[in-house]
Amino acid sequence: MKEKKKEGKLNVNPRRALLLDREGIILALVLGVLLTWFGGLRALTLMIAFLFIAVAVTKYGYEEKKEFGLYEHERSWENVVSNGLVPLIGLVVSPLLYVTTVAAMEADKFASELGVLGGEPRSIITFKKVKRGTSGGMTVFGTWMSMVGGLTIALLGMMLYGYDWWTTLWITIIAFMGSLADTLFGVLEERGIGNKMTTNIICGLVALILGYLVFLR
Repeated sequence: MKEKKKEGKLNVNPRRALLLDREGIILALVLGVLLTWFGGLRALTLMIAFLFIAVAVTKYGYEEKKEFGLYEHERSWENVVSNGLVPLIGLVVSPLLYVTTVAAMEADKFASELGVLGGEPRSIITFKKVKRGTSGGMTVFGTWMSMVGGLTIALLGMMLYGYDWWTTLWITIIAFMGSLADTLFGVLEERGIGNKMTTNIICGLVALILGYLVFLR
């Protein structure tokens, strides 16, 4: 649930934002083929839903994010890897792990994209107020949005895979824990250790491990 890194004011058209560059498009197509190969159309449908929802929450509040210099535009292969690698690993092991890791990615997306719009962020370590865009910062609103993001994918997964409400609840909780791990490691990112891609991968790995312990052991 880290706050997005501040990079200065940007002048971008939101309709053209979030377009992948050539490398990103190629890798996204490869990821789509692999997801379909290992998990069929249900797995591909869930990932497409994740992407559409992620785009929507990123574009939400565009003007305010632009004012704070927090609006990201063109994405590349790093974004595809950070959001797709761990879910692909989870899918190979179990569909439940796949849904759980995608839910964690969405939880983090909701926290970072919507959390910057509500309240003053505080450091997850010291609880002191920090500037918007500080990695390792979190808001109460962003925390709630993280749970909403995880629940959204958990519910979509329930419709696609037919698991019960208890499983949906567990997936939501684990997704939130993954997003929380992202925030914790965001503190290191702020100190120059790692970057957004590595913290996103850590978010997914934490969800993958917790999902394995809950669902498969």
